[in-house]
Formats: sequence, structure tokens, C-alpha cells
Amino acid sequence: MNDSAIDYAAVFQSLPGMVALLTPALVYADANEEFLRMAGRRREQVVGRHLFEVFPDNPQDPAASGMRNLEASLRRVLATGERDAMALQRYDVESPDRPGEWEERYWSPVNAPVRDGDGSVVLLVHRVEEVTELIRARGGRAGGRDRVLEAELYTRARELQELNENLRLAHTREREVALALQKAMLPARRQVGRHQAAVRYRPAAGALNVCGDWYDLVDLVGGNRIGVSVGDVVGHGLAAAGVMGQLRSALSAASRVAVGPAQALDVLGRYAHVVDGAESATAVTTFIDCDDHTITYSSAGHPPPVLVHPDGHVEFLDRATDPPLDARPDPRPRPQASTAYAPGALLALYTDGLVERRREDIDTGLARLADSLTRHRHADPEELADAVLLELLPHGRATDDTALVVVRL
Repeated sequence: MNDSAIDYAAVFQSLPGMVALLTPALVYADANEEFLRMAGRRREQVVGRHLFEVFPDNPQDPAASGMRNLEASLRRVLATGERDAMALQRYDVESPDRPGEWEERYWSPVNAPVRDGDGSVVLLVHRVEEVTELIRARGGRAGGRDRVLEAELYTRARELQELNENLRLAHTREREVALALQKAMLPARRQVGRHQAAVRYRPAAGALNVCGDWYDLVDLVGGNRIGVSVGDVVGHGLAAAGVMGQLRSALSAASRVAVGPAQALDVLGRYAHVVDGAESATAVTTFIDCDDHTITYSSAGHPPPVLVHPDGHVEFLDRATDPPLDARPDPRPRPQASTAYAPGALLALYTDGLVERRREDIDTGLARLADSLTRHRHADPEELADAVLLELLPHGRATDDTALVVVRL
């Protein structure tokens, strides 16, 4: 039997457990028969209505937290695109036959994303297992001791939820501090020499997925030359932000005195060897000679810069790629290569968050980037950078931070 012969709507309705589908706005798109039966609702009372309009918190219980906990879980799934299993919940339900009377109910929910072809979350699968009868049966058979045990378990579950919420708030605070630290350390220059440049940084959706990526733009000593670099530190949060700042500053200083980008990365690699947390960091740097119209470049395990010529021809600068920083016990001189460009060309450097996707070959992401840069190559760098990010980044659920530098040559 192939997929086309399977009636998935009938399968959904016949599932033995309680399953509902929610839109990203938390409106019921569908619910199977078991869900409706166990919830004591008709289809027209559920489908098309907001989740918390159908199942609000018990107003008679000031400590009720089921609605808040469930919404937090669903928002996490929307933001991260990852499955989220919740702890045991007490979530009372209003009797459909006796308005104003609330039934004590216990649930074990799991929420999961449904993605479209672009990877965006378009639906949420809300699967629920009701354990109310189990708790009541245990209490009825064993008497007071088990009833106390069940109450203790429920209390511990509530405490665990509160602990998770406190950790989430702490992580959010760390994210805010890390972003502020990064903003202070990363340059915001839009003009390098006589050339226009646009820089962008986009943090990931997760609370700690921030501050591993960096960029730098410098005027080089000797002639009409500029240096443009990007890098990526393994890890996230404040620790990664600190390492990022050290590596960016070190490469900026090395670039001003190095004879070429390979020597600058040699110096950076030796420095990374003595910086905790810099292991396996990647970087690519380009030295642009604006008089000779040449770009000399070297990469330490980083995705290749993209040069878009005025006629739309795309060139990936990938002929001087070496292992990441501090990857060799005995560092060797790194390679470098050069290429020519014509005035009006476009150079883009970026980090892997812009092109890498789970279960997708990186060549697909590189082709997507090349296509976007080519189509928008005549735009102002600021407009072009915004257009590229809009087209390439997963909306609202990026799991890695992204840096992008665009220079009009």
C-alpha cells in the first residue's frame, strides 16, 4: 500500500488517543473522536474556536496554572520547531451539562510541530493522555496513604514546572545580557573606505542561542585596502560572547599588520590556542585592494564568501580553505588565494546559520544564497541585506544565530 491509498483523515479520527490540531494562533483546526469524547465536547464546540475559549482555567481555583503552562509549551514548539513533553497537569474542565461546575481532571500532554515544505510550523499536534481515573482509582483502592502520595506527586510536578519557568526566565535574562554585550563589541560601521557596507546580526530563537557569531570591517595599512571578516564560535550565551569578542579583536589587530589574510589567520589560530572556548571556532577573512580590484582571502573552516560580479556571475571564494582555528596540535601556515573583480561587484560574508538547515545538504543553502544575492544585486547594500535575511532565515524559529556582511565594491 502506498501513501496515496491511505485515508489519513480517517486514520486521524480513528486514533485511540486524544489528538487535536491547532493553528499557530492556537485555534482548533481539528480534533479526533477520542479527543471530543474524553473532553465531553461536540465538534462544533471545538473546531474553529480558540483553545482557551474552549478550555479556560477554573476561575474558582486561584492557583490554577494549566492554561499558562500549556500556552508556554505551545509557544516553545512554535519558536523552536521542536517537540515538547509537559509534566503532569491538573487542568479542571467545566461540565458541558452543568455550566459553572468544574471537574477535577489530570492530563499528560505532548505538543509537536507540523512543518510545510519550507520548514515553517503551520500546525501544532496536541496529544493528551488523561490520567484522572488512574489517580482516582489508586486513591479509592488504597485509601489515605496513596491519596497523600498522589497529592505529593502533583505538588512535585507543580514545583518542577515552577523551577523550569524560573530557569527559562534566567536564560532569557542571560540572552538579554549577551545581546547587549555583543552589540557593544560588534562594529556598526556602514562605510569602509569609499565603499558602502551593510552588517546584520540575527540571534536564534532559543533563550541561549546567541552570541557565537561575529563580523569585522577594518581599513588596512598601506594603500587603498580594506579587510572584511566573519567568524563563528562554538557554543552560546555569555561564554561564547566573551570568546567572540576576544577573537574579533585579535583578528582586527592582526589584519592591520599582516601581509595577507593567511598570516592574519595564522596569528588568530595561535591566539585561539590559549583562549578557553575558542576550540574549533571558524573564521574567514578577505583583504580587498580597491586600486588593483583584487580580493585575497583565507578561510579557517568557514563557509566561503560569495562574490557576485556585475553581470550576475557568482563566484564562491573556496580555493583557500583550511581546518578551523586551533584544530591542529602543530599549526602550519594557512593557504590564501586571490580573485579579481570589476567595480560594482558585490561581496557577501556570512555565518552558517544563514545557509545550513537540518536534513538538507549545505550546497542547497549555498545555491539559495547565490540566487538571492544575484536577484537583488542592484539594490542598496542595506536593502539587499534585509531582502536576503527575509528570504533565507526560517521565520521565527531559527536555531542558530546569523551574521551577514554585504560590501559594494
